[in-house]
Amino acid sequence: MKRLLLIGIGAGDPDHLTLQAVKAIAATDVFFIVDKGAEKRDLTDLRHQMIKDHAREPHRVVTATDPERDRTATAYAEAVEDWRERRGVLYHQMIDEALGENQVGAFLIWGDPGVYDSTLAALEGLPADIEIEVVPGVSAVAALTARHRIGLTRVARPVHLTTGRRLADEGPSADDMVVMLDARLAFEGLDDFDIYWGAYLGTPDEILVAGPVAEVAPKIRELRAEARERKGWIMDTYLLRRR
Repeated sequence: MKRLLLIGIGAGDPDHLTLQAVKAIAATDVFFIVDKGAEKRDLTDLRHQMIKDHAREPHRVVTATDPERDRTATAYAEAVEDWRERRGVLYHQMIDEALGENQVGAFLIWGDPGVYDSTLAALEGLPADIEIEVVPGVSAVAALTARHRIGLTRVARPVHLTTGRRLADEGPSADDMVVMLDARLAFEGLDDFDIYWGAYLGTPDEILVAGPVAEVAPKIRELRAEARERKGWIMDTYLLRRR
């Protein structure tokens, strides 16, 4: 049998690695890394540093370039599905070419493999002789609530996990909402909510803002624009909580 590990590595802090994740990295023979280009070199560099710190010898690192995603397409869902399908083809090819009999391969997954990540879906249809194991990690949601020193849930209240696109199109769906990667700043105008916002969580570039939306929305807009201009990319998450 071959084994494939999907190892959650946390939201950006090297100390987010769990003991289970450290042991999984040490058990890996072949690491698969998808390069997202120069702008997101930080994401690749952290993975390489974790391998250097925790992997055992001998091991190999197999790198491939992430397929381009059409961000101008009007049919958003179709464009994302096409991109994920091409990613799946790439992953299957990397594994087929590099993972030998009785070896352990691994993808180092930002955050948690089960939260807002497409790797599991991309690996559907692997040969029956490859066993997949998921190692949970510290998600951006967990990092966000920890850094703001708040609980994710309130008594007898649901929490809705959604996207900025859905929030912009449909409006608030619950009194407590976690919103991922909101380029539209869909929280603006939701003045009966408080917001707990964070970008680059767990990294030296981390930014945190909290307060009533009516008061802090302009600050978040300004900070987000400055950070994206400076780094070329941004990953942010926030919790909206109706007052």
